[in-house]
Amino acid sequence: MRAIRLFFFVILAAVLMLLAAANRDLVTISLLPQALAPFAGGQWSLTMPAFVALFLAMVFGVLVGLVWEWLREAHIRAESSRRAHDLAQLQREVGDLRRTHAAPRDDVLAILDESARKSAATPTASGATLPAPR
Repeated sequence: MRAIRLFFFVILAAVLMLLAAANRDLVTISLLPQALAPFAGGQWSLTMPAFVALFLAMVFGVLVGLVWEWLREAHIRAESSRRAHDLAQLQREVGDLRRTHAAPRDDVLAILDESARKSAATPTASGATLPAPR
């Protein structure tokens, strides 16, 4: 996988270098139309090599795409956060129920359970078929 990634980056670097070498001519990028430039207080233009303008346009497109996706997925992140909060609350409730269930019960019930365990553990006399006392 690492070799494939390295190969991809080498090919991408070679293509970008060829693109830069082929587009070295200067271009003027105007940020406002010529008719609106006097109202804005001057010339709003930049002169740069064509490959720089192309690379800046690509970077700008990637940034716009990232922001667009971040805004589009905001409701998904909010839902995930809400579900994580609900999950944490349910886990706390389950822990409380486990502690409550494992806690000692009423003393009378504990004595009855203990006597029932003892009577079940003691062997009955040979031939005795009487029911256990209540």
